[in-house]
Amino acid sequence: MTKEFRRFVGTFALLAGLFFFAGPSLFASTPQDQTQQQPQNMMNRRRGMPSPDQRLQMLTKQLNLTDDEQAKIKPILVDEQKKMEDLRNDSTLSRQDRFQKMRDIREDSSKQIRSNLDENQQKKFDDIQKEQQKRMQKMRSGGGPGPGASLD
Repeated sequence: MTKEFRRFVGTFALLAGLFFFAGPSLFASTPQDQTQQQPQNMMNRRRGMPSPDQRLQMLTKQLNLTDDEQAKIKPILVDEQKKMEDLRNDSTLSRQDRFQKMRDIREDSSKQIRSNLDENQQKKFDDIQKEQQKRMQKMRSGGGPGPGASLD
């Protein structure tokens, strides 16, 4: 083999390897896909907490919210998430103070959400809140949900 031919084969093998290993990742995401794949909040994603949009969807399904109710409740959920993020990033607070403030934020948000619901929805919302508290207590005591347990 001539020197030029070996160089050609080597260059070809290098390019083929690049396309083989890097090609799928270069073509896998379009700008449209990238916006959908970006997590709203890495902390929420890591801890399994739903985004405000996901929470609104769940509440809409569980409480049969109207468009008007959804429009009033979404800013409450967004504000709650922002306050929680700020609180998690505040390293000056003790763990106990942080949990107390988180509890206060959740209670305030729940009151605001509840004020936008009719009587039947309020009852369902209260039931949902009680069920969530039971699950949290169970998880804290070491008896977390088993495999395949539904959080709805």
